[in-house]
Amino acid sequence: MATPLRTLTATVLRRARAGKSTCTSRPAILSTATATHGPRPFSGTTRATLASQSTQSPPPSTAKILLEDQDSGFGFVRHNPSAPKPRSRGVTEIRGPYYTVMGPRYLSDVLETMGPHVDGLKFAWGSFSLFAEEPLRQLLDLAHQHGVYVSTGGWMEHVLAGSGGDIGGAVDKYLAKCKDLGFDVVELSTGFLSLPADDWVRLAERVQEAGLKPKPELGIQFGAGGDTSAAELESIGTSDPSKVINMAKRFVRDAGVDRVMIESEGITENVKAWRTDVIQSILRELPLEKVMFEAADPSVFNWYIREFGVDVNLFVDHSQIIQLAGLRAGIWGKSDTFGKVTTFRP
Repeated sequence: MATPLRTLTATVLRRARAGKSTCTSRPAILSTATATHGPRPFSGTTRATLASQSTQSPPPSTAKILLEDQDSGFGFVRHNPSAPKPRSRGVTEIRGPYYTVMGPRYLSDVLETMGPHVDGLKFAWGSFSLFAEEPLRQLLDLAHQHGVYVSTGGWMEHVLAGSGGDIGGAVDKYLAKCKDLGFDVVELSTGFLSLPADDWVRLAERVQEAGLKPKPELGIQFGAGGDTSAAELESIGTSDPSKVINMAKRFVRDAGVDRVMIESEGITENVKAWRTDVIQSILRELPLEKVMFEAADPSVFNWYIREFGVDVNLFVDHSQIIQLAGLRAGIWGKSDTFGKVTTFRP
């Protein structure tokens, strides 16, 4: 007796000999659905397609934003125009993976929408070491496609403190791998270390020799950068602001560093009262373009823009980029800045 399987096989063979299709209408429907939805995200086909598209048209971050489009956008609304990238003033560096995970889809959303307002992307401490290499490279490549430089966090402290006898070799290996991965900037912080000034400058020069840009992070608070409680930081005490200023001058003058970062802890973070005197002292001695201030709080970056104008360089969380961009443009603000942030650049 013929089984259902034999009957089906015989039918298929007869139709094949007759030159007729062996498919029913059901697979045709599935085929249509597949064509509609396309390949799975980040499959090989998708990456190739995206690469092809990127060569055919400029990335979204190079497109004119509506606020500056006089012909068909909102260019008729009063605003402060932003300088094109790369910028030396009005630089905005955003925090990458730290409080939240950030993968290619997440970062792509941020940069495709707000790329024109982002200059740099910084990984916190050594968070980048927790990634597999391929997804990390995807993030760095994506940033570069949008004209965004990429910085390490202050993980050099860990390299210096935990490398045993061959500190020089460990530093060179660390810098070589950062360069290979595609990092542009290496942060050099000593929030938890006591490092002689000459050694710190020498370390910056070592970064430059590796083909990378050093970004020293300076602050008045020892123990900053590790989620230390305000009470504990207060018990440790702070350094004299002149130490920060003198060190920053050495980096800029002797080592040719493009920009130093000023740590917020002890100044505007984890303090009972803001040390605005420290900020004013720093900017009396250093050009505005040579300094970037950590300001990952709307009240803090609102104060910086109010006091120093749109050209101050700031580091914020990536979730705050729209607020800061609106504040720089003069179309957003708090009660003390709304409608009051202006420029004069005829």
